[in-house]
Amino acid sequence: MELGVFSMSLAVKDLAASKAFYERLGFEATGGDGEGYLIMVNGETVIGLFQGMFDENILTFNPGWTGPGAEAGDDFMDVREIAARLEAAGLELTTKSIESESGPGHIVLTDPDGNAVLIDQHR
Repeated sequence: MELGVFSMSLAVKDLAASKAFYERLGFEATGGDGEGYLIMVNGETVIGLFQGMFDENILTFNPGWTGPGAEAGDDFMDVREIAARLEAAGLELTTKSIESESGPGHIVLTDPDGNAVLIDQHR
């Protein structure tokens, strides 16, 4: 099962302070609204900084993307198929936000240690 590019979504208390910290580590803001969240990139490493959106850090996968800001071709496994395969494998989805038959949507499941895993399709 191809889940797409991996990133870490960090629940931060102060977006500006976190941005400044990660910039000192060599990350650059490449997306986000700058008020509630930012996407930060350093080479092939991607982190999302989210203030007030999540209570805890989340492992994130993005179907349809192959790297920082790089869309895969049209041949990628859609989040709907991923959800169906996970459910068929006996995994419980804690969130399922898929409102149409194609396009953006996301699902969340929790690993055995309580870590949230977000599969977030943007396209």
